[in-house]
Amino acid sequence: MSVPINPLGDYVVAQAEAAQTKTASGLYLPDSATEKPKIAKIAAVGKNVKDLKVGDRILYKGYSTNDVKVDGKEYILVKEEDVLATVK
Repeated sequence: MSVPINPLGDYVVAQAEAAQTKTASGLYLPDSATEKPKIAKIAAVGKNVKDLKVGDRILYKGYSTNDVKVDGKEYILVKEEDVLATVK
């Protein structure tokens, strides 16, 4: 996947996964009730990133990202230190 953003230093570029719109019991949630997703898939990594690679799914701190929209696609920029875990 070609990404139009080249992260610097210890930043990663990722695309957030879609928020859940349906509960486990089958109820549909309105947009105002859905929580911002905190899981994303890495699309590009900076040169100083040590433990992450393109394609990893990550769990990140909710308010530590920079949201950008390029060519109609939404991306998030996250520092490596704000990534809490990888998700299998």
